[in-house]
Amino acid sequence: MDSAPEVLTMGRIGVDIYPLQIGVSLREVTSFGKYLGGSPSNVAVAAARYGRRSAVITRTGADPFGEFLHDALRGFGVDDRYVTPVPGLNTPVTFCEIFPPDDFPLYFYREPTAPDLEIRTEELDLDAVRAADVFWVTGTGLSREPSRAATLAALQARGRRGITVFDLDYRPMFWESRAEAHRWYAEALPYATVAVGNLDECDTAVGVREPRAAAEALRAAGVQLAVVKQGPAGVLALSADDAVEVAPAPVEVVNGLGAGDAFGGALCHGLLAGWDLERVIRFCNAAGAIVAGRLACADAMPTADEVEAKLREAIRA
Repeated sequence: MDSAPEVLTMGRIGVDIYPLQIGVSLREVTSFGKYLGGSPSNVAVAAARYGRRSAVITRTGADPFGEFLHDALRGFGVDDRYVTPVPGLNTPVTFCEIFPPDDFPLYFYREPTAPDLEIRTEELDLDAVRAADVFWVTGTGLSREPSRAATLAALQARGRRGITVFDLDYRPMFWESRAEAHRWYAEALPYATVAVGNLDECDTAVGVREPRAAAEALRAAGVQLAVVKQGPAGVLALSADDAVEVAPAPVEVVNGLGAGDAFGGALCHGLLAGWDLERVIRFCNAAGAIVAGRLACADAMPTADEVEAKLREAIRA
């Protein structure tokens, strides 16, 4: 990929090890599938599915799983030039259990630390960060140094150019406390033009759980567009000019873990396409529903034609 990426994400990557038996405890599972994982990496894959030039800034272990992730990214059409190894650390793996429709326990193996938390400021290509049409960072990237300093340095260098997305992505197991996360989220929010999160993540970021109040608080913190996910109640999106609330697309859930990343890649695509806000969120919901109905995350990301077909199906329903 010679030209600058349209979508550049930064943060977590790893190998997802998912059971091939649904509704069975890991204690009893006998076979697994191996997939690329990590939220910002999945978002880059999802954007690439729509023909967007995408890349990810992250780090892996210097091991066969790290090599697998390079192969997977390139196979999905994602530029891996900003993915570097960390000697002495293993590529993280994540196991899950699958109990549809809404219970998907995750087990992270990221000790003593994960390579993607070893992203360092001095190694960043800040010209690429500035040049990307969409730059996407996550709350997990703020959870530990040196990734925290690198994430903030990238946001500062970008200076709110283009579309700068802060995926709130609050995962309690990566933080000492919600208060600690809130402190660093408050540092990052003024550099973002878009914030995306569920109600619990909004509570971490701005101390508010009521959807409209949370969206308004995110806007007051400096973002131009606040996207608040409400689970079965749908998605609320609030900008200076518009407020839309869109119900979820119907789906028989197989594995809900990749739905948010599918939503994110679709959000990048819709914003870059310049669609009106309601069309963007409907497209995002449909993309998320498709992935929720499939086993994997990155491998399950839909094409634009598949999402449009799901939208038509939702209208008929």
